[in-house]
Amino acid sequence: MRILNITNAIPYPLVSGAPIRSYNLIRRFAKDHDVYLAAFTEREDQSKEIAHLSEFCRRVITVERRSTSTLPLLKNLMNWPLKGGPAELRLSFSNKFAEAIHHLVHDVDFDVIQIEHGSMGLYLEAIPRAMRKKAIWVLHDIDFDKFEKISLIEKNVNRKIREWIHSKTMRQWQPHFAERFGLCVTMSEIDERLLVAANRRLKVEVSPNGVDTRQFQMMPEEEGENPAILFIGNMSYLPNIDAAVHFCNAALPLIRKKISNVEFWIVGINPGESVRSLAGDGVFVTGGVTDILPYYRRARVCVVPLRVGSGTRLKILEAMAMGRPVISTSIGAEGLDIVNGKHIAIADDSAAFAEKVIELLTNHTLRASFIKEARENVVANYDWDVIARRMLLVFETLGH
Repeated sequence: MRILNITNAIPYPLVSGAPIRSYNLIRRFAKDHDVYLAAFTEREDQSKEIAHLSEFCRRVITVERRSTSTLPLLKNLMNWPLKGGPAELRLSFSNKFAEAIHHLVHDVDFDVIQIEHGSMGLYLEAIPRAMRKKAIWVLHDIDFDKFEKISLIEKNVNRKIREWIHSKTMRQWQPHFAERFGLCVTMSEIDERLLVAANRRLKVEVSPNGVDTRQFQMMPEEEGENPAILFIGNMSYLPNIDAAVHFCNAALPLIRKKISNVEFWIVGINPGESVRSLAGDGVFVTGGVTDILPYYRRARVCVVPLRVGSGTRLKILEAMAMGRPVISTSIGAEGLDIVNGKHIAIADDSAAFAEKVIELLTNHTLRASFIKEARENVVANYDWDVIARRMLLVFETLGH
C-alpha cells in the first residue's frame, strides 16, 4: 500500500504522546509498505530529524509553520466566513502546506491518507473529492471535549474564554466535518462514543495508544535511600501542569505524613514557572531529558494525577511495560482496558490517591502483583506491533 501521513509536526524526537504514536506506527507500516510523510517544521533547523525519518519513509514533505504576522492573519480572517470551520483553525491554516499536499496527492495514487489531530482536519480540502473516502481522520483527542475541560481549569480569564469558545465551535463543526472522511479513528471507546453521540452517521474505529515492549523492558527496582514517585508528561500542556501542581499541594503532604523521605520527580519538556516553582524539598523538576529510563529505574511507583484530559496515556503503558506500578485518577486511566486493583490503582480525591501511593510504596508483595499483571496485559494488547497490524487490516477495508 501507499500510505500518506499528514501531521502537525515532525514526529521525532519522541518527546510526547502524539509523536510517539505517529513515529512507532509509521516505522512499522514502512517495513512492508510505501509511507509518505507531510508535516510542519518549526523555525529551528530540523534537518537531522527529517533525515532520520527519510531512512524509512519513501518521501518526507515539510513546510515551516507559518508566521503569525498581521498580513496572513488578516487574509485568513477574511476567508474564514466564506470557507467555514472554527476561527482558530482557519486563522492558522497554511495555504503553502495545503498546496504541498495537493501536489503530492496528484503525483502519487495513495491507498490511504491519514490526517492526524483535530486541528489538522481542514487539510482534507487539499485532497480531491474523489480521494476523500481514502482519508482517515486520526483524533488523538476529541477536541470539543478536551477544550471544554481545559477551560474549566484555566486561570487566565482571556485564555479561559478562548478555550470555551473554541470548544463550542468545535462541537458544532467537528462531528459534521468528519463525515467527509472515509473513516475516523479514536484512541479509546470512550472517545468513540463521544464522537458517535454527536453524529451517529460516522464510521469510527478504535486504535489505542501503545508501547514498544522490546524497548521498554522490565527493570529491577534501584536501591535508594529515599523512595521515589515519578510523573512524566509534556509540562507545557495545561492538564499536566494542573496535575503536577495539585498533586504537590494536595496529595504529597499526606504521603509525607507516613513516608517523610519520599521524593517526587516531575520529568517532561517545557515546564513553566508554576511547575518549576515546585522544585525543592524533595521535589525535582528536570525539564526535557534525553533518556527517561534512569528516572523509571529510580522510581518505585508512577503517578498520573490528571483532573482533565482525553485520549489515552502512553506514560501509563510505558510504566507498566517497565514494571512500575501506576496510581492514576479515573480520567488519567480513561480509555485503557485495565482493571482497578489488578493492573492499576485508581483514586479520584487527594486523600484516597495518597493512600494508594503509600500502600504501593510500602507493600512489596502488592507491587509485585501489579507489576506482573500489568506487564502481561500490555504485551498482549498494547504493543505497537499488535496495534500496527490491526491498523493495516483497517486500511485494507477502506473504501469498501
